[in-house]
Amino acid sequence: MNIIKKYYTIALALMAVSLLTACERTELCYDHYPTLTLSMEWEQEWERDYGMNHIANWEPSKHGREYDDLRPQQAEWINMLIRRTDGSVSEKYIHPEGDVISAELNGGQSYMFYNGDTEYILFSDLANPDDAKASATSRSRSGLAFINENHPDARSTNSPDILYASYIENVPSLGVHEHPTLNVKMQPVVYTYIIRYEFDYGLEHVALARGAIGGMAAYVYLKDGHTSDETSIILYDCEVKSYGCEAEIRSFGTPGFPDEYYGRSNTESQDKKYTLNLEILLSNGKSVEFNYDISDQLKKQPRGGVITVSGVRIEDQIGDSESGFAVDVTDWPNHDIIDLPIEIEP
Repeated sequence: MNIIKKYYTIALALMAVSLLTACERTELCYDHYPTLTLSMEWEQEWERDYGMNHIANWEPSKHGREYDDLRPQQAEWINMLIRRTDGSVSEKYIHPEGDVISAELNGGQSYMFYNGDTEYILFSDLANPDDAKASATSRSRSGLAFINENHPDARSTNSPDILYASYIENVPSLGVHEHPTLNVKMQPVVYTYIIRYEFDYGLEHVALARGAIGGMAAYVYLKDGHTSDETSIILYDCEVKSYGCEAEIRSFGTPGFPDEYYGRSNTESQDKKYTLNLEILLSNGKSVEFNYDISDQLKKQPRGGVITVSGVRIEDQIGDSESGFAVDVTDWPNHDIIDLPIEIEP
């Protein structure tokens, strides 16, 4: 009986050794697969420095906020597009802090990441990494003759949401039991502009204000952060401040711009034209507008920054409802027309 127990114990030990060593041979391993731990890094920049050095020269008392207050939050969740060597595409949803995903043995896949918690952004051509891009949803407004004349082919849009993206072109092959960590750097492709309209006189006549900026990029490419040559006109509402009117808007930046923060050289000239509009509803029910050329300011601020126009004046003859002074003003339109985003499949 003791001999039987002895041989039984030896047999069990040999079986255990066999199970432990079987997975050393790929063809015998059926329940072990390679995985990737995605480690997400968020580059929370609201503007890029191309000569203005805002971060060093920031005045909180002037802007009513700290520089860091403008930094965008990380996304609530991430879309991950997996493109395989056979051309097929699949999609995963990734936690913003990172995740563990199944990987493929043969490698060669490309991964594209972008946050999916957006409201005013449309994605298109996602199946092709070279063409995948984002644009803002459309918005229309009557008037804007000056900006439309200077940007005749531009589409008017909402201010886009904060958007991050990252692209990994070639995922290496993995062994059966490999579980490496893949670092993913989520970089912004939408930036923030503070637009300041500084008044010299007549601010008390302002009831409401809104504006538009013309000549900005219509699209941004998710693969490397460069912007399209096509332009857009971004429409927005303003807040009345003690010094004048202010808007905090988001944009893909200037058009046709190779983003050096994605590893592209900034070699193209920035001689494009950019225009700014301010439309004011006066307390007497009439409206008046102002237009500016801000091309010089955008040359040094292609990716976010502070745009300032000063010397705005509303004379009492215009703002006083009792005055018979004749001016060329129009009725304030009741509403903008805003197109809601439409989901576009990869």
